[in-house]
Amino acid sequence: MNKKLAAAVSGSAVLMLVLSGCGGDEGDKKANAWAKQVCDKWQPQLKKIETANADIKRVSGENSKPDDVQKTDSAAFQSQADAYKAMSAAVAQAGVPPTKDGQATKDAAVKGFDSASKAYTDLKAKIDSLDPKDQSKFADGLKELAPGITEAQKGSADAYGQLKAAGLDQAMNSQKGCKVTVAPSASPAK
Repeated sequence: MNKKLAAAVSGSAVLMLVLSGCGGDEGDKKANAWAKQVCDKWQPQLKKIETANADIKRVSGENSKPDDVQKTDSAAFQSQADAYKAMSAAVAQAGVPPTKDGQATKDAAVKGFDSASKAYTDLKAKIDSLDPKDQSKFADGLKELAPGITEAQKGSADAYGQLKAAGLDQAMNSQKGCKVTVAPSASPAK
């Protein structure tokens, strides 16, 4: 019933990998200092996103009851909304990154994370409005969540893309707080 939703949500785990990987060199100390401020605050948020995605995937099986799916997905969407809002705040509080067009990079990243947060808030409201007692309508309602998940993923991808395009990915990759471990099972279905 919820497999498409789980496949779409697990795609957001891949988006988090944009900033994970091998550590960068010791290059720009200012960029590393900026990245440390951001990544130290991001670590708990990235864990919340991972947990939320895992919870959605867990209840996506055929045997899950609609009540359980609704409760779990609603909590997961709220957790993701809160996490992306906190990630936005971390970028904003870190100040202008030491890159060319730093203010524009910061503003675009904040906007992207805020967009993801709002999209997950909207998804929570939509799933909360579904009636789990009518399984057919509930299943149809779950299918209608896909565009919102795509919108949320686009917001976070845009934000990560801005940071990467500004050359901050190496500095961020070198920070422990920005490293993400995603299980192979979290890969999106193709």
